[in-house]
Amino acid sequence: MIPALEALDRLRQGNRRFVADIRGRDSLSGETRRREVVDGQEPFAIMLGCSDSRVPAEIVFDQGLGDLFVIRVAGNIVAPSQVGSVEFAAERFGTRLVVVLGHSKCGAIAATLEELGRPSGAQSRNLWSIVDRIRPSVEPLLEMDHRHDPDLLLEQAVRANIRASANHLRHGSEILEQLIQKDGLLIVGAEYSLETGVVDFFDGMPK
Repeated sequence: MIPALEALDRLRQGNRRFVADIRGRDSLSGETRRREVVDGQEPFAIMLGCSDSRVPAEIVFDQGLGDLFVIRVAGNIVAPSQVGSVEFAAERFGTRLVVVLGHSKCGAIAATLEELGRPSGAQSRNLWSIVDRIRPSVEPLLEMDHRHDPDLLLEQAVRANIRASANHLRHGSEILEQLIQKDGLLIVGAEYSLETGVVDFFDGMPK
């Protein structure tokens, strides 16, 4: 079992390699590594990320087969199936780091802000299920001064949604709460910059 802080350091190092365009994990994605993980996996981090095609966690953190347990859904929202997936990996594999990974210019967040500002009624019931989960974290921002600055509003909304998802995981599961209290599970929020490739871990970081 890899402690949470060591896992976090691995991710930071991997992201630095990615930003510098230095691939350091080729050996962990080839045939040898593929054979190694046939009979089991020991992912050192759990990722709850957005489905956006520009933010594949394994590439962003320069990791290979078997390194990350990745859950992806538009807007990195937390629904029961996502909570269950995190619980499964944390219990089954002993993974002690969970990262909620959002990203700049998130389309799901932008769509939610648009719907809150100008309800269209055109969204399907399934898409509304995503909007409804994002809404509570971003709606208060529409009452603040920067609501008139679309770019700033989106920036703030992305981070608010990441914080909300991370808090949901911390406090919406008895299993995860016990693992936090007794077994060193750490749940953090991070934002990937589409512009720079840098991941900023900004929520829930240990002091």
